[in-house]
Amino acid sequence: MGKRIALIQGHPDPAGGHFGHALADAYERAATEAGHEVRVIDVARLELPLLRNAREWEWKPASASIEQAQRTIAWAEHLVVVFPLWLGDMPAVLKGFLEQVLRPGFAIGKAAPGRMAKGLLRGRSARIVVTMGMPAFFYAIYYRAHSLKSLKRNILEFCGVSPVRTTVIGMVEGRKEAREDWLTRLSVLGVQGS
Repeated sequence: MGKRIALIQGHPDPAGGHFGHALADAYERAATEAGHEVRVIDVARLELPLLRNAREWEWKPASASIEQAQRTIAWAEHLVVVFPLWLGDMPAVLKGFLEQVLRPGFAIGKAAPGRMAKGLLRGRSARIVVTMGMPAFFYAIYYRAHSLKSLKRNILEFCGVSPVRTTVIGMVEGRKEAREDWLTRLSVLGVQGS
């Protein structure tokens, strides 16, 4: 029996056509053909107001599109987040989406004073796929993959998601053969549901 997979497309361009879109499409196609059920959340196409303070984060009602995204994440057993590295981090629209969707009561419980909040998304695994123009080893060594570690540890694992695996794809403007190799690798991950 296949897994239930929520594929979160984090590229900010709603027109599509970027390598990250091709990677997500390869994953989705292979996963579906292998018997997994995949639902896609395209953050660039969502109604996504920014949150301005903690009160809004905790109490302002979420938009209909965010509530639908929460239902998809609650349904899923595995999350796949695909995004390009922009200015050393995830694009602002993806960060805004995560702030909206991972609210108290959904992704984290209310914490007692002096206590850590409990992650409410336990029982789900994740894979983060990040693309970039620089070499992946340079991002890992020089920048210490700080933004990837933050998404993994400070956001997903904090919300209870585990294990969280990562795929870093550098030099995306490189050779066609390298792109084909990465599309194949994402297809394999899709078949595996990992």
